[in-house]
Amino acid sequence: MRWIPTKLLKHSFFLAVLLNSLPLFAQDLANPFVAQNEPDARVTYHNPVIPGFYSDPSVCRVGNDYYLITSTFEYYPGVPVFHSNDLVNWEQIGHCIHRKEQLKKSLNIFAATIRYHEGTFYMITTSFGEPRGNFYVTATNPAGPWSDPVFIEVGGIDPDLFWDEDGRSYIISSEFKLYEIDLKTGKILNEGKKVWHGTGGRYPEGPHIYKKDGYYYLMASEGGTEEAHHVTIARSNSIWGPYITNPANPILAHANAAAQGNPIQGVGHADMVQAHDGSFWLLFHGYRSISYPVHHLLGRETCLAPVTWPKNGWPVVNGNGTATEKMTCPTLPLQTKAEKPSKINFDTETLDLEWNYIQLPNSTNYSLTERPGYLRLKGDAQIISTQHSSTFIGKRLTDLNFTVSTQLEFNPNSTNEEAGIVLLNNGTHFNLMVSGEAEQRYLQVQLKFGSITYKSEKTALKPGPVKLRIKGETSTYAFLYAQGDNDYREIEKVDSRYLSTETVGGFTGVYFGLYATGNGKVATAKADYDWVEYIGD
Repeated sequence: MRWIPTKLLKHSFFLAVLLNSLPLFAQDLANPFVAQNEPDARVTYHNPVIPGFYSDPSVCRVGNDYYLITSTFEYYPGVPVFHSNDLVNWEQIGHCIHRKEQLKKSLNIFAATIRYHEGTFYMITTSFGEPRGNFYVTATNPAGPWSDPVFIEVGGIDPDLFWDEDGRSYIISSEFKLYEIDLKTGKILNEGKKVWHGTGGRYPEGPHIYKKDGYYYLMASEGGTEEAHHVTIARSNSIWGPYITNPANPILAHANAAAQGNPIQGVGHADMVQAHDGSFWLLFHGYRSISYPVHHLLGRETCLAPVTWPKNGWPVVNGNGTATEKMTCPTLPLQTKAEKPSKINFDTETLDLEWNYIQLPNSTNYSLTERPGYLRLKGDAQIISTQHSSTFIGKRLTDLNFTVSTQLEFNPNSTNEEAGIVLLNNGTHFNLMVSGEAEQRYLQVQLKFGSITYKSEKTALKPGPVKLRIKGETSTYAFLYAQGDNDYREIEKVDSRYLSTETVGGFTGVYFGLYATGNGKVATAKADYDWVEYIGD
């Protein structure tokens, strides 16, 4: 046998180890913080369960029935009420703010809580800007009617109600200051006590108190309602504290590696409910991102995730504190939901519950009976904004890809009069509008950004009705029109991110709507809409 130097043997040994290790180095190690894909798992439901701008959800259970509400800010009617038997399929049944007499000033309704106690439903919320901003209304039927508001002397926003086993009732808001309250009168019975400071996240909001296994749990959202939004929880043996923070906080968050690349971001503002089968569920909001840097269009949408909550332990959301669009967890027995028609012909005397106005409307500007089969709008001096009631009626966009169309008959009598179809978010709006004078009408696209207005070139119209269409394709909005039997013709296209919340601010999402205005003067021409059709993806 030929002799081999010891140094060469050592080098050969390490070379062999290195060569054998190359397959390991060549492999991509899975991110241990990210749940692995399960391609064969059956999808049981999709998030969001209520698409479109339905933010700050709150939920309660009565028997096998579940009732959910959301915030509405400047839109009227306010605080929609939904019903479900499975927590996945929801149907709107009413509004908590449905009479002008309930709130006679401007609307800015923040997050609300719904609870049921001894035969009565309670909705408590904040009317931001009111001297006494927090109030509650009651109803024996969640579909309504709801009572006039009872205003209460409590600071902060997003108030919550809790009844203890001894019958006493309590209120807590974003200040984490706990009060005992007499709900028959709205009178606060003590000076209040600060019971928690949260975990240090900015802009704490949406607190809720629960009781389980002898513990009082206090859950809230922190971090601001953007990408850093998350849900935290603490508990105490006494409702008055001290509350000890969960060492595994946050219990829901997407600003981490576990939710990296998840199309749903900004998750938070949650409420918990125990189902009639004993399972626990979290209703929360999040938004669907459309680009990088993050932009979202549809507002904060209501989502659902399962919760594991062991005896004497802490709640765990969906195993790792995240939720996905395609959920594969077991659910309650699912109920089928009837599909609504995509086209509305305005042949009834009322519109469905999904239609909203901005602020308290002037009802004389809207009619389904003056010209049967048409929605007639009368423009006034107001233009579209968040602060004033203009002649506008619309619905939330619920899809990133959509087509919304209408047919309009409108012959303006002066140059200040206009009517058409609009996309709107927080006062910023993109209009496809008919204007001009009786002798010559024309069509224009108007993009309104605060004090800046862009208008496309004028397109002359022939006499007769005109079909207006807006087509959304996630990253763009296209504006089209047609007359007679002609095909639709595009006259303008714009990046959709210019209407995103990150661009225009606020807490809402994009609406589509029909409108009329006299731009500073009362309009004399009537805008008659024959039908409207919304087709989403």
